[in-house]
Amino acid sequence: MDPLTAAGLGAAAFAAGAINAVAGGGSLVSFPALIAAGYGSKAANVTNTVALWPGYVGGTIGYRGELRRQRRRIAVLSVPAVLGSLAGSAILLATPEAAFDAIVPFLILFACGVMAFHAPLAEFARRRRLAARDAAHLPAGLLGAVFVLAIYGAYFGGGLGIIMLAVLAILLPDDLQHSNALKGLLSAVINFAAVTAFVLFGPVEWAAAAVMAGGALAGGYLGVGLARRLGQRWLRVAVITYGIVAAGVLLVR
Repeated sequence: MDPLTAAGLGAAAFAAGAINAVAGGGSLVSFPALIAAGYGSKAANVTNTVALWPGYVGGTIGYRGELRRQRRRIAVLSVPAVLGSLAGSAILLATPEAAFDAIVPFLILFACGVMAFHAPLAEFARRRRLAARDAAHLPAGLLGAVFVLAIYGAYFGGGLGIIMLAVLAILLPDDLQHSNALKGLLSAVINFAAVTAFVLFGPVEWAAAAVMAGGALAGGYLGVGLARRLGQRWLRVAVITYGIVAAGVLLVR
């Protein structure tokens, strides 16, 4: 790998780590960078997951204050996150990714719509007793949603954070910064399970992964500060805006 390619991949990973901490969807920056560097799509997808995992760890460290009071949520939701991630990893390693990639832009646009109209949707879920009744309650629908999102996250993962944050806003209403912190930690759990499978069975390009890991870690940690400064309203606007742009890029691609 030449120095220019290494610098480009490191910068892309830094940006992806920061985007994942602020809104989610950083893979839509780092995955194309790996493709542009000459890696095949499946190897790029697997390597991207391995490389960006330190970024989720950095974001989790930055959000440790917001996570401290969510320990029970983390313990319970980590179970479907791990199981779904292992299932998604197996699907990725065994089947082509073209068909699933085709629906990714529409999933992201759907997530943006959910975020934009989260208030009436959250009220609807509350009236139908679909959402959490209090801080200690974790509805069954949320456990199922985390499992499905973990499958998607391990298989491709682009826009995972956007969709995860939308689901949390509806089924587990809370301060947006606390939801963003929980989203980041669940993403770290999902990616850790996927990374374990990919290290054992996947076509990881280790030179690229090593170059990108440091950038992702720094970007993830520093991105939390930006997310806090944006506040709830502007963080939501950033999530929706980035999601629309990311979906447009994928549709063009």
